[in-house]
Amino acid sequence: MKLTRRTALLGGAGISIISRAGRAEKKYSTGVTDTEIKVGQTMPYSGNASAYGVAGRNQAAYFRMLNETQGGINGRKINFISLDDGYSPPKTVELARQLVERDQVFCLFYPLGTQTNTAIHKYMNQKKVPQLFVASGASKWGDPKEFPWTMGWQPDYHTEGSIYGKHILTTKPDAKIGILRQNDDMGVDYMSGFREGLTEKVKKNVVAEVSYEATDPTVDSQILQLRNSGADVFFEITTPKFAAQAIKKVAEIGWKPVHYLVSVAASVGAVMRPAGVENGQGIITAQYLKDVTDPKWDDEPDVKEWRAFMAKWNPAANVLEGSNVSSYAAVHGFVHVLKQCGDELTRENLMRQAANIKDLTVPLMLPGVKVNTSPTDFYPLQSLQMARFEGDHWVLFGEMLSLDNKA
Repeated sequence: MKLTRRTALLGGAGISIISRAGRAEKKYSTGVTDTEIKVGQTMPYSGNASAYGVAGRNQAAYFRMLNETQGGINGRKINFISLDDGYSPPKTVELARQLVERDQVFCLFYPLGTQTNTAIHKYMNQKKVPQLFVASGASKWGDPKEFPWTMGWQPDYHTEGSIYGKHILTTKPDAKIGILRQNDDMGVDYMSGFREGLTEKVKKNVVAEVSYEATDPTVDSQILQLRNSGADVFFEITTPKFAAQAIKKVAEIGWKPVHYLVSVAASVGAVMRPAGVENGQGIITAQYLKDVTDPKWDDEPDVKEWRAFMAKWNPAANVLEGSNVSSYAAVHGFVHVLKQCGDELTRENLMRQAANIKDLTVPLMLPGVKVNTSPTDFYPLQSLQMARFEGDHWVLFGEMLSLDNKA
């Protein structure tokens, strides 16, 4: 089913005996030497979105594993500089400038957050420094014509929102819909897709739309407002901290709507368990990754390998937190692109390789989900499947949805 939106392994050893001609074939940009690739990242290790910080820690552990067991990538060790921006756009601007101008990184990899990456979007493109595999589903990361140095990773928010709208349209066309959204570009992107998925008639059934700021302490008052609106469908566009709060509050006040939760807030460890699994029964989301809390995946080779990696290289992490899964998949995509660059480790070639990925399978993706890009398609992942929370994990239902994100 399609939903349309407008919108040889090269050894590093023995470098000293390579001929002058061999050396001349190597091409490097700032941040790369014969022995090192310097990679930067901004990540909310503190603040209201700190639940996502486990992603940066997990990727740091992965690069450490690569360096210690494989000598890095193509003979070059990864010097990973991941800095805490607290989910604050002004801080992200400061740190991005530091990484690019002082630390002179080769690229930014998996910088997290919609508003934070929006704050550095133009800067990174003006500097012609890759802002690669942004950890945000904003559709703006897929604009190679205007922003050729920026590429997202996960399925974009607009099309995910459209999926929820279409599901409501087919299952509860007389719904009275209440919406809670973060007051930023993430909320706007999800909402535009959600409304696109509804018919004009059903759009009129949105009885309440309330927002919150990422700096707010709670969303309790917003939940009360939505309940009092008479809504019997609740569409929740939040980050983990507020998702857990909302789920608990909905249960506390005895409100029983059909509840849709965006994928970026559907972590079992960071959201569903803190909210109380008994309070999350029946919540609906969409997934492109395996829910590693579901026993059905326990015997899958990639899940076994991930568990072994976590146990040895990131043992303090909570394996129930979804960001430990998504970050692991993304880092495999990044390593693939670096390997494809070979000895031409220029920023231009990094983006060229990132924009020419064909049917790449990376660990922990749902069966059938593959990474594909082209010079005109900067949306690497374009498949999702709906899931419902049952017991203590997500249960998939329906068919895999193939998303056509081309404008």
